[in-house]
Amino acid sequence: MVDSSAEAANTEKHFRTQEVVRDIIIGMADGLTVPFALAAGLSGAVSNTWLIVTAGLAEIAAGSIAMGLGGYLAVKSDHEYYEAEMERERQEIRDMPEAERREVEDIIRRWGFHHHHVEPAVNTITDDNDKWIDFMMQYELRLERPRPERARNSSLTIGISYIIGGLVPLAPYFLFTNAAQALLVSVIFTILALFIFGYVKARFIGTRAWRSAFQMALVGGLAALVAFLAAKYIA
Repeated sequence: MVDSSAEAANTEKHFRTQEVVRDIIIGMADGLTVPFALAAGLSGAVSNTWLIVTAGLAEIAAGSIAMGLGGYLAVKSDHEYYEAEMERERQEIRDMPEAERREVEDIIRRWGFHHHHVEPAVNTITDDNDKWIDFMMQYELRLERPRPERARNSSLTIGISYIIGGLVPLAPYFLFTNAAQALLVSVIFTILALFIFGYVKARFIGTRAWRSAFQMALVGGLAALVAFLAAKYIA
């Protein structure tokens, strides 16, 4: 016999891991590209690496806060949407109980229950309004109840990932006083980091890894090139 509690715990752990990976991808992708483009653009206009470092750190600070806040608000919006849909289901169960019972019955029949077992199952579910609402939210609307700590965890994960990603293209400017040398090393480091990140990201989400790696490196490189040429032309 399968231990249902162990199976549920494993499913929950898997779901949370997916959430964390998704947040890391969001933060790291922008963290690698935006500060990279900024540093490259400034390198085309100024030769003072300390000025580039200062601007880069300011951007990383602002960007991590903005990205983290965006992640927080996105999860809060999910929570508000879930609550609104749950209230709608509660009202429909109160106002149209027979129609809602038929929806439960339709779902159970699609699962392949023997017709003798359908009515008892429907009765078991609909005898308790809270259980009934949870059933409709999960199996009709395909919505998972948001965890209270999800918004905080998401914002922190995205923000920290942005900082880590942003420090990669900026690190050479701490080591070199010549902006051109720092830019060259930054390009090598960041393109390599983007390539590795794109590959690992694709492995996690199940898409074509090498294609994702080349796309990430290409997009980041083009962003930095455009910023560099624009700053060079304007300066």
